Amino acid sequence: MAEYRSLIPFGRSGLLRGGFDPFVDFRKEMDRLVDDFGRGWAAPQSGDSKGFLIPKVDIAETDKGLELTAELPGFDEKDVSLDIHEGMLTIKAEHKEEREEKDEKKHYHLVERSQGSFLRRFALPFEADADKASAQLQKGLLKVTVPRLATEQKKPKQIPVGTA
Repeated sequence: MAEYRSLIPFGRSGLLRGGFDPFVDFRKEMDRLVDDFGRGWAAPQSGDSKGFLIPKVDIAETDKGLELTAELPGFDEKDVSLDIHEGMLTIKAEHKEEREEKDEKKHYHLVERSQGSFLRRFALPFEADADKASAQLQKGLLKVTVPRLATEQKKPKQIPVGTA
């Protein structure tokens, strides 16, 4: 029977002891590429820079329906829109802020602008009663309630048994 090590091509065991292994270098390069790919997409939620916001969202399915809470600091009611269409709950928000300062004595004029937006969609695991859905925005927390569509409980129908 041939020795097991003879099946390893090019003395692979020597590569594992600190020698050159092209697969290790390839793996490191792929990890770096993946890390760099997403860098800069998510902007801070403080409104100091522009970009896409990724708010934290908590979702709970209850007997009555769906309860969703999203963190939207700095957003007003007019900045947020919600809709339910074809079994999907969509939350859109866009925030624009502009601040201007002037001081004639110090001879400066400052204008700062910031904006951020996001869109999130959630598949509803049940048929929703969109007419009874509600949302409230208080102190940067958006609370959405989507009730289930009421369905009548069908009782089994008794079928009388007769003779022929």
